[in-house]
Amino acid sequence: MRPREFDHDTVLRIAFDQFWRKGVRGTSLSDIARDAGVQRGSLYNAFGSKEALFLSAYERYSEDYLKSLQATLGTGTLRKRLAAFFDVTIRNFSSGSPPRGCPTTRGLMELGSDEGEGLDENARQAFADLIKRITALLQDMFSAARKQGEFKGEPEAAALHIVTVTRGLAVLERAFGDQTELRKIAAHTIDLVIGKERR
Repeated sequence: MRPREFDHDTVLRIAFDQFWRKGVRGTSLSDIARDAGVQRGSLYNAFGSKEALFLSAYERYSEDYLKSLQATLGTGTLRKRLAAFFDVTIRNFSSGSPPRGCPTTRGLMELGSDEGEGLDENARQAFADLIKRITALLQDMFSAARKQGEFKGEPEAAALHIVTVTRGLAVLERAFGDQTELRKIAAHTIDLVIGKERR
């Protein structure tokens, strides 16, 4: 009997939601198959392993997230673009009920699991690639702002600083449980990088 065909995009969306909420170790292909309404064997045939399914789902998430950041960083003053960047980032960490946190940070914590079910070098590279691409978007924005006389610092250093702060925010979201403290840190970071707003 021929396995039932399924919509890959739907399966990747459902799979990523489970990986995001429960982590890779806490997610089973059986759970994903059940929620997607497909056979577990069909997932194996299509993706080969749970880790490969995660990587496909994470790649889809990465592309969507980068598109949202590109739109966010495209217009407005440098301050407004940075505020919007942090807004998108914090909302992403705080999405879900209960909040799911940052999928990249969560995935990084599962690298090289002692149980043998964690993520491998391919996943590490996927996480690093997304962080590098976010950093490049920010660096381009700072470079353009510098040419326009809106920024006087070093674009590369500023971009790395912003990205490093977002990694800290991803962890602190777990501690604070709401957006208030995260938004305070974001506002202070913007002031540190580009100076306080003149009133």
